[in-house]
Amino acid sequence: MATKKETKAAPARKAAPQVKHIGIVQNDPWLEPFEGAIRGRHDHAVWKLNELTNGGKQTLSDFASGYLYFGLHKTSRGWVLREWAPNATDIYLVGDFNGWQEQDEYKMTRIDNGNWEIKLKASQMHHGDLYKLKVKWNGGEGERIPSYARRVVQDDNTKIFSAQVWAPAQTYEFKKKNFKPDTNPLLIYECHIGMGQDAEKVGTYIEFKDNILPRIKKDGYNAIQVMAIAEHPYYGSFGYHVSNFFAPSSRFGTPEELKELIDKAHEMGIAVIMDIVHSHAVKNEIEGLGNFAGDGCQYFMQGGRREHPAWDSLCFDYGKNEVIHYLLSNCKYWLEEFKFDGFRFDGVTSMLYYSHGLGEAFGGYGDYYNGHEDDEAIAYLTLANLLIHEVNPKAITIAEEVSGMPGLAAPFKDGGYGFDYRMAMNIPDYWIKTIKELKDEDWKPSSMFWETTNRRQDEKTISYAESHDQALVGDKTIIFRLIDADMYWHFKKGDENFMVNRGIALHKMIRLLTASTINGGYLNFMGNEFGHPEWIDFPREGNGWGYKYARRQWSLVDNKELCYHYLGDFDEAMLKVIKTVKNFQKTPVVEVWHNDGDQILAFSRGDLLFVFNFSPSRSYTDYGFIVPQGSYDVVLNTDNKLYGGNDLADDSVRHFTNYDPIYEKDGKGWLKLYIPARSAVVLRKNAE
Repeated sequence: MATKKETKAAPARKAAPQVKHIGIVQNDPWLEPFEGAIRGRHDHAVWKLNELTNGGKQTLSDFASGYLYFGLHKTSRGWVLREWAPNATDIYLVGDFNGWQEQDEYKMTRIDNGNWEIKLKASQMHHGDLYKLKVKWNGGEGERIPSYARRVVQDDNTKIFSAQVWAPAQTYEFKKKNFKPDTNPLLIYECHIGMGQDAEKVGTYIEFKDNILPRIKKDGYNAIQVMAIAEHPYYGSFGYHVSNFFAPSSRFGTPEELKELIDKAHEMGIAVIMDIVHSHAVKNEIEGLGNFAGDGCQYFMQGGRREHPAWDSLCFDYGKNEVIHYLLSNCKYWLEEFKFDGFRFDGVTSMLYYSHGLGEAFGGYGDYYNGHEDDEAIAYLTLANLLIHEVNPKAITIAEEVSGMPGLAAPFKDGGYGFDYRMAMNIPDYWIKTIKELKDEDWKPSSMFWETTNRRQDEKTISYAESHDQALVGDKTIIFRLIDADMYWHFKKGDENFMVNRGIALHKMIRLLTASTINGGYLNFMGNEFGHPEWIDFPREGNGWGYKYARRQWSLVDNKELCYHYLGDFDEAMLKVIKTVKNFQKTPVVEVWHNDGDQILAFSRGDLLFVFNFSPSRSYTDYGFIVPQGSYDVVLNTDNKLYGGNDLADDSVRHFTNYDPIYEKDGKGWLKLYIPARSAVVLRKNAE
């Protein structure tokens, strides 16, 4: 399929300086056969960068300032509103201020490059007024919300969305200046504002700030990854069908309250990452960009590529500079106006391939370089990373990508796309497959270790056992896969049965193995750390439009008579141990031992030794490992009664290595441990 750069004349590309091998190829010789394609993508991004910055005469940040020009702005003389609508023949501003009627004094003027403008006196609009654009084109007309609208609200009775003038007398002033995220390691709490409370309703920014941020801080996470920020017409879309890309969702409160939440998080040392959706947009026309001025492809692809075949949404045309301008400006807007610390880009696989990755196996390197990749989308993602790090060098970017495209989280200078991290999406799939398909006695530690450490050495990943994906109706969380309905009847302390005890034990071990093998960061979805018992089901016709399952029941983990607090307390203790090692994520993961027959795994990171016994029935006495000579103390044990374990080992005992002449010259000896069935222990080597 032809790309836009192949079908239209384009400025000559500036040749990239040639070196023996581009960086990511130097790091991975298996990429050598595809170096031409890798260079071609890199050169295309360089060419596009030069085009957008006028050959470097301005910065990419200068280019990405559309939000300062377009949309509604209050000026010293009144108001100015600008819009890009090249197919429009007339545009009127309608709203509370003129009875929603077309009036000449509210008629916009076409200026240049398909842009429209209107200037008004201060008295002609006021803070809080609702408004829209009445757009006309050859053969039709319709009301539209401005593409750069910063505030969009829904009428409680009619359910109609409108833009709202947002110019409060007092705007929020950030107290925390120059916040620097802690990424050593990055510990992410994925969350959703609306469902972040116990009550059966939509939660607010302020409630989240006051009630949930302190929990996240106490647990030990240093970042939140916030879903569903940009306005979306359907609450149940989880925020992934965006209509208004510059408007923080009014369901949760005002823009000022969102700023207050972010500022408070920064004061607590918590970075705020936005789950941004630039892979597609909602099809709605009145609320969104679907048919803004009679041209359904103003922002979106032509023909069969316009609609996403699986998501019932529209695909952006990344070959249009105006679209790149819109999306890059959107990135800069959230960074500058709200002080977000970065983005998790959703649906990156869908952007990379003409097929959106649907039905493809990606079994070898050739599958990433066979001509079905969208070079324009790749260039956009590369430019987005360059822009974000130009605006804020400390910003965090994460790619949600399932195909395994090489170079995604490699530096641009090395031929990569510039993300800081990529999601390790293989790990949750592995745990689901293991729990579903294997008997406990068939779980293989060698396979677990391979799956949690199998990654490109030049790319950092975010490891996770489960995210929001596994918590949705139609899927199952790890705790539900392990315990299922027994959670409802046997999760009171003293009433646990075999399934509950098994589930609690494995839940801790799975999380510990996933978190302790990271090479970048670790992620947990809100509530999963304590085994939240309900799936997520947003209000819809099938559940009576209720909020019973679109919330988090913090009362469960707070109730010390129930078992949930065991898991929550363990999660807190686990993160505390990880953070005792400086740059834990950079410390080599060194396998000490595995035996699939015994179901034993041991590995070290710095002065920490991690030992797992996945056997459901066999405990081992004096199980030996060859480790550096010295003494070792237990710092965490999943079998501790504090975390719902059996307390079979005495964790107060200091363990000493035994002399062995074979290993003495290497400074090593035997460490022999008692390892109960279905348990894991972390030991720290004492300084000599």
